[in-house]
Amino acid sequence: MIRILPAASLLALAACAPVSDTPPQGPGDQPAAYMALGTEPGWTLEITPSRLNYDGDYGATKIMVPNPGAKSSTNGRTYATDRLSVVIQKAKCSDGMSDRLYSDTVRVVANGKSVQGCGGAILPPDTLAGSNWTFVSIGGKPITSDRPTSLQFDGDLLSGSAGCNRFSGRYSATDDMLTAGPLVATEMACPGMEVEQSFFKLMATPVRLTFGDDGTLILTGSEGRTAVLRRVI
Repeated sequence: MIRILPAASLLALAACAPVSDTPPQGPGDQPAAYMALGTEPGWTLEITPSRLNYDGDYGATKIMVPNPGAKSSTNGRTYATDRLSVVIQKAKCSDGMSDRLYSDTVRVVANGKSVQGCGGAILPPDTLAGSNWTFVSIGGKPITSDRPTSLQFDGDLLSGSAGCNRFSGRYSATDDMLTAGPLVATEMACPGMEVEQSFFKLMATPVRLTFGDDGTLILTGSEGRTAVLRRVI
């Protein structure tokens, strides 16, 4: 069985239930670590205020050296040590394995071997259409892994599950606002449905779209209620 949930019904349903880009230059100024990665061969790099931690060749090469401090370069910065050097430039970068884009292009020379990859903030997609997400939290409550969740955008249609019932409906996105509904939802009963109902209440009115540096999508309603989602690549 399914039901149609217009804005007023969504509000009534919810009412009935209980409801990094660079290393820090000073205390609390920026995130504690800068992350970069590359493929073929796979490698990762973590830059903290005290160290450069490189894991290369799919884990076969590991280098950890003191952070020598960044030196400004054209459109970026560099780090140079005997075994490891890093050049970070402000230029959009694709990881080569997905449609995810990063804010920086990163080149690493480790023990004389050069590799190229991406780092910094994960950039938001140009459009929601064609993207697929999973819920991290709804109304400040973490979503447990034993309840698969999803939110897909296909053309002007959205669909998914906030932990119990499947829902679908049309949506429109203009600038930084998303308007959805009326939504059609199944009518199953599940434990902890107040979290799902909190999402329905959130989506009953237009929500603001923002994106975190880690690529998360944040939906914020007029009352400050939020849903945080992570993109599925």
